[in-house]
Amino acid sequence: MSWLQLRLAITPEQAPALEDQLLELGAVSVTFMDAEDQPIFEPDLGTTPLWSNTHLLALFEADTDGEALLQHLRLLWQADLPAHELEQIEDQDWERSWMDNFHPMRFGQRLWIVPSWHAAPEPDAVNLLLDPGLAFGTGTHPTTSLCLQWLDAQQLHGKTLIDFGCGSGILAIAGLLLGAEHAVGTDIDIQALEASRDNAQRNQIAAEHFDLYLPERMPAAPADVLVANILAGPLVSLAPQLASLVKPGGLLALSGILAEQTDEILQAYQGDFELDPVAEQDGWIRVSGKRR
Repeated sequence: MSWLQLRLAITPEQAPALEDQLLELGAVSVTFMDAEDQPIFEPDLGTTPLWSNTHLLALFEADTDGEALLQHLRLLWQADLPAHELEQIEDQDWERSWMDNFHPMRFGQRLWIVPSWHAAPEPDAVNLLLDPGLAFGTGTHPTTSLCLQWLDAQQLHGKTLIDFGCGSGILAIAGLLLGAEHAVGTDIDIQALEASRDNAQRNQIAAEHFDLYLPERMPAAPADVLVANILAGPLVSLAPQLASLVKPGGLLALSGILAEQTDEILQAYQGDFELDPVAEQDGWIRVSGKRR
């Protein structure tokens, strides 16, 4: 079986109206996909954000008249259509095709991130089971990768850990699986806290070892280790708070930072931390250090 697919290059603002109009014209499905490989950091509460450059994919029955479809869509849109193309595509197992894009990934010497439908490549390693979801953090983005590599290199046994901007909970859960005694995760998005809780349960993390809070409800107790994979702007403005959440002699790792933002991060944290050499991956950096 085949389908007629209409692909449009859209902005997030165009998405709701185009989705409604395409469904009105008989689309059997409308989906959105990242056009470039852009992470979505810290979505607003209660929202499901789209990428700044998004592809809208609408599927129609194979015998749909493509030119007539575009003509009707132009009438509904009442403006020039975004860049678009029509193509005939063969039916396939969409779920299997999507799942095939995600494979186990190794970070450092001990840690693997393993999708639930894959067998662990090294059963005796530290295997974190994690499937892609709405919350940011699956290990595929350099910022997450930098933090996971750093965690793998630390001695975490018996330590307490804070994951500030926890997203999927991947960093806190990795820390716990690598030996941390207790972790706190915080995020402004309730969906992220739910994803973190679900992922902790999937990895058999006992509830008493992992507490989750909205930022305004998080206790101010400092931890042995703090990781924050957010953005440079918040990392600078939150520097006094984040420093206060690390015990003297404790460890800090920051990411979500573009290479050109390195200096402002270093300036914000060098007074409170003995900083390590900066780590870089694909234009993103990690700043780490020890609390003075």
